[in-house]
Amino acid sequence: MEHHRKALHVPHQFVIFAGTANPELAIAIAAEVGVVPGACTIERFPDGETSIQLQESVRQKEVFLVQPLSPPANEHLVELLAMADACRRAAAARITAVVPYLGYARSDKRHGRREPIMGRMVADVLEAVGIHHVLTVDLHTSQIEGFFKIPVDTLTAIPRLATYLSKDLPPGVVVVAPDAGALRMASEYAHRLDGRVAVLHKRRESGTGTQVTHLVGDVAGKTCLIVDDMISTGGTLASAIEALLKAGARPELTIAATHGLLVAGARQKIAQEAVKKILITDTVAGAPEDWPPLHIISIAPLIAGALKRLVEHRSLGDLY
Repeated sequence: MEHHRKALHVPHQFVIFAGTANPELAIAIAAEVGVVPGACTIERFPDGETSIQLQESVRQKEVFLVQPLSPPANEHLVELLAMADACRRAAAARITAVVPYLGYARSDKRHGRREPIMGRMVADVLEAVGIHHVLTVDLHTSQIEGFFKIPVDTLTAIPRLATYLSKDLPPGVVVVAPDAGALRMASEYAHRLDGRVAVLHKRRESGTGTQVTHLVGDVAGKTCLIVDDMISTGGTLASAIEALLKAGARPELTIAATHGLLVAGARQKIAQEAVKKILITDTVAGAPEDWPPLHIISIAPLIAGALKRLVEHRSLGDLY
């Protein structure tokens, strides 16, 4: 496919570096742009400290650091900070953090008087090491952009996922938001799939557990698509599946989410007979390959399209 790619005309040199969180995605993005990732050595000292060494010059170049803040989030965050600091000290002209999954975005407010707002803290430290721009995909909440003083561009995987889903889902599908926070996302899917929207209201019982209190919308006898920005522990989705089946939904459920974290037994919670397909993107590495219902759509072409526009100083508005 290389010969089909349009030549990239850039005003100055640039380089893409891959962190260890998702090197396969970084390689795919670089291939879409028509380059290879920059050479960089990332190691751990015996005491766990991070060691970074750039193997090529970044002087007066535009640098893109591809590193989702996926589990282990703390380790990947420190690695991103170290990469950015190395680039800044090596006189990079501009540093863009390509963070397909922005960890800590769920910590966007305090629930008590003695809690941190980790989303804001992450924004502060990214700026402190000299990052000029952040590129991410489907933030958990849009107000996270306001935590940054530097430019933030948020891409969305919804068009790519909806295009894939349109091949299998019938018109009139009920797109279900598993909580009120996912309602806008559900509305966008419904618009693209010619469907209707239902929303589940829930009560959080712990950091990992929720309980559905009621359902707004008619799902009886209907094909349902459950959408969310991420699948973490699977607790929210498990509650949604149970509530929809109790309400009479057809036992042919589809789940779509941008970020497939799939931690802490998530597979066991959502691997139910009624779930026929689970669709995620490759923003996060490590999705199981031996799970037939799971389908992974690459986000690399979308991010590569954004990078091309950035280095050419063009708007991202025509990406979708």
